[in-house]
Amino acid sequence: MTKTVLRVLGGEAVWPPPVWLMRQAGRYLPEYRAMRAQAGDFLKLCLTPELAAEITLQPLRRFGMDAAILFSDLPIVSLGLGQNLRYAEGEGPVLPPIRTEADLDALSLDKVAATVAPVWETVRRIAADIGDATLIGFSGAPFTVACYMVEGHGSRDFASARLMAYREPALFARLIDLIVAGNLIYLRGQADAGAEVLMLFDSWAGMLPPNEFRRWVIEPTARIVAALHATHPHIPIIGFPRLAGAMLGDYALNARVQGVAIDTSMKPESAADMVRPHIALQGNLDPLALVAGGEPMHTSARRILDALRGRPHIFNLGHGVVPQTPPENVGALVEQIRAA
Repeated sequence: MTKTVLRVLGGEAVWPPPVWLMRQAGRYLPEYRAMRAQAGDFLKLCLTPELAAEITLQPLRRFGMDAAILFSDLPIVSLGLGQNLRYAEGEGPVLPPIRTEADLDALSLDKVAATVAPVWETVRRIAADIGDATLIGFSGAPFTVACYMVEGHGSRDFASARLMAYREPALFARLIDLIVAGNLIYLRGQADAGAEVLMLFDSWAGMLPPNEFRRWVIEPTARIVAALHATHPHIPIIGFPRLAGAMLGDYALNARVQGVAIDTSMKPESAADMVRPHIALQGNLDPLALVAGGEPMHTSARRILDALRGRPHIFNLGHGVVPQTPPENVGALVEQIRAA
C-alpha cells in the first residue's frame, strides 16, 4: 500500500492526515543533545552519515511520525559550491560574504558532488532503516541560500542580499543560477540514494515584494522542479515559501510543486482558497502552541484539522520545533492527529 504522505502528495485527501514536524530531529530531544555533545561541531553532525542517519531516525522511534526529514541544514549547497561554511555556537551558519564578481568567480560546481556525497550516504542509510515512514530529502531554495551567501550569516532583514538583487540584478541572477545548478546535483543525488519526497525551504521568501518574489522565489523554484521532474518524474516536491501571504497561490500554481507548506501566520482556510485543491497543503500549528501543550495545543490543532479536512493535507507545524519543546507534547500531538 502506498505510504500516506505519498498518497496526499498525489492529490488524495487522507483522514486522519499524515503527520510529521519540521525540525522534528534536534535540540529538544535528549538523545540528540547527547550525540551533539559527543560530536561537538554541528557541521560534523550533518556530514557524518552514521550520526546524521541516527539523528534523522530518533523521532520516528520515539513518536512514530509518518515521515522523516533528512537531518542537515539549508546552506550545505554553498559549501559544495566552494564557500567556506562554519557554525558559530548560538549564531547559526557563518560564511565569507559574496559581494563582488570576483567573489562569485571563485565558486564553481566542480566539487559539489564530492562535498555532498556524505549526505547522500546518510540518505542511503536512512532509506535502509526507515520502515513504513516516508523519507524526505531537502535543500534550501535558491533565494534563501543566496541570502546566507551574500549576507555571510543569519539576519533579521538580509539587507545586503536584497540590495544586491536591486542594484546588481545581473550579479544576483548569476548567483541564483549557480545555486539552482548546485541544488539539482544535490537533490538528484538524494533522490537516487532513496529520498521519496524532496522539499525546498525558502525561509526568507516573505521579505520580498510581489515582483521580486516572482523573480527570485517562484522562477528559480519552478526551474528546479521542472528539471527534477524531467529526470525523476515520480518524486513529489514540497515548497515552503515562508510568509508568502497573498503570493501563496501564485507560488503553488507557477512553481509546479505537489505540496505547499504554510507558515504559522497563514489562516488555513485562506490557504485552501488560494491553492488549487489537488495540491497538498502542509502545516501549520504554531511551534509555541506545541511548547504550551495541553488544551491550547489541542484546540489549535483541531482548528487546523477542521479547516483542511476533505482536501490533501499533511499535518505539520508552521515553522520548526523549537529547542524548549517538551518531548511529551510532541507525543501527545501525534496521538491527537492519529485519533482525529
